[in-house]
Amino acid sequence: KRPRAGDPFDTFPKNFWQEFSSPFTDTPEDEELEITDTTTHEPFPFFADPYTTVNVSTQLGSNVFLHCRVNDLQGKTVSWMRRKGDDLALITFGRHTYSGDSRYSLEFEEPNDWKLLIQYANERDEGPYECQVSSHPPLVLLAYLTVIVPHVEILDERGSTTPEKYYKAGSTIELQCVISKIPQPSSYITWRHGTRMLNYDTSRGGISVKTDMLPGRALSRLYIANANRHDTGNYTCMLGNDITGTVIVHVLNGEEPAAMQHASASLMRPILSVVLFAVFAVMICRR
Repeated sequence: KRPRAGDPFDTFPKNFWQEFSSPFTDTPEDEELEITDTTTHEPFPFFADPYTTVNVSTQLGSNVFLHCRVNDLQGKTVSWMRRKGDDLALITFGRHTYSGDSRYSLEFEEPNDWKLLIQYANERDEGPYECQVSSHPPLVLLAYLTVIVPHVEILDERGSTTPEKYYKAGSTIELQCVISKIPQPSSYITWRHGTRMLNYDTSRGGISVKTDMLPGRALSRLYIANANRHDTGNYTCMLGNDITGTVIVHVLNGEEPAAMQHASASLMRPILSVVLFAVFAVMICRR
């Protein structure tokens, strides 16, 4: 309160009360003021998966997806590129495909998966691919694609490999198809005689196919009972449309196989030469 007129304090200087109250209301010079940052930062894009390098394996001739899941994209652009040495070839930009290879395309899956589709993968597709986000600095996810080429081998009933197999008429044709290096069997094995599929052939009768899909490999057995000359020809074991193996089968009606005839003729030639040499030697000695 200010002093009333006539009070003894009326003789004090006019600024006395202000100077008196200042020490209790002013902030000391050595006390730091607390500053609160109220700036709102824009969310930065990040990959939804915890890794930035992935390895993907696919079977020859299969369709394969390379996944790139991005959160908080905030208007940035996602691109897929193919790396060859130090060179990068643009495949997709946003949802548009710029590759001249029609097997490549971008398929976006909600909410955040910018996945690259490669159809009918072949050995040339193997290698590193990059998913890039146009942030600063850019985000990069590396996907290395491995294309596994299965190995096909056709064996006979003894487990031996041969490009040609001979059977007597009336016997049973037995062939085994062994396919290895199959990461994830996505199609079944078919047998063909020429262009005719045998798996579900009921017109001839006596045909049986048994197939076992095992971890990393497949085994298929073909049985044809009471073989006849019409069963002669090429037999092909197929996994999908790209993995094949072929053997030539001959069904003989009691005659000797041509290959055996050639082999016998080849063996007889050196023996005949020795006999002729001995005859000439005897004739010269008699003279």
